[in-house]
Amino acid sequence: MQSPLHDEDRKATGEALQGSLVELLDISLIAKQAHWNIVGPRFRSIHLQLDEVVSTARTYADTVAERAAAIGVSPDGRASTVAETSALSGIGDGWVKDADAVAVLVEALGTTIRNMRERIDLTDKSDLVTQDILIQLTSELEKHYWMFQAEQQ
Repeated sequence: MQSPLHDEDRKATGEALQGSLVELLDISLIAKQAHWNIVGPRFRSIHLQLDEVVSTARTYADTVAERAAAIGVSPDGRASTVAETSALSGIGDGWVKDADAVAVLVEALGTTIRNMRERIDLTDKSDLVTQDILIQLTSELEKHYWMFQAEQQ
């Protein structure tokens, strides 16, 4: 597939997009697992908040994957790829106390945001269109991060 980017820029941008895709898919799985298994006095509010994270992650995963394809990079969202390459710690099995679910999301979002900011810096040189997508995505993730951190107070 022809790319609108030079090979070096396509490679760097493709790696940024692939890393973003993996983390977004993993966050959606972590949040959904917590959503299904959360227990505790704040069940309802956190249960609903988790679905908001899933919605953001799934929407942007599609945007990121399609951007990769548009620049000639095959996106890889297979479960095995996510399991093998995600930097996120994940969530255990079984019931999850509301406070523990919040802590897991704060950690996962924080890690992803740090990685996204590195990708934003990287794409400043390789592809400003991708950088714009990553900036918008990071803004949304930081909003969720702020809201989950407020739950820890």
